[in-house]
Amino acid sequence: MPFNWGPNFIVPSEALKSYSGIVLLREEYDEELLEKELEELGIAGVVEKVTNPWYYRKKNTDTWIKIGESRNRAQNFPVTWDTSALKNGKYEVLGLMHVFVRAANKEHAIARQNIVEVTVKN
Repeated sequence: MPFNWGPNFIVPSEALKSYSGIVLLREEYDEELLEKELEELGIAGVVEKVTNPWYYRKKNTDTWIKIGESRNRAQNFPVTWDTSALKNGKYEVLGLMHVFVRAANKEHAIARQNIVEVTVKN
């Protein structure tokens, strides 16, 4: 059984229903659940780094466009997204968190995604 360690999207504001202009995207993960999943996968070692690239796409399209990437866990992997040049409508935002573990002189990487639907209204 996989453990849902994340990533978990942090909404910029509970009252925010649509995005306009510059928005701060952030995500977090549960370290305890991550350790349990690593154990279940047979990966024992030290987490060396965690990266979180961000992408967006217009809803019902196929291609993801990179927004940016963060390694700053202390600030919940923040990336700013300027939506001002986008057409109004429904979009999807993808956070693709990568965890890199060093075990027995070998690097292992696992990844999880989180996709949320947002509305851009400029």
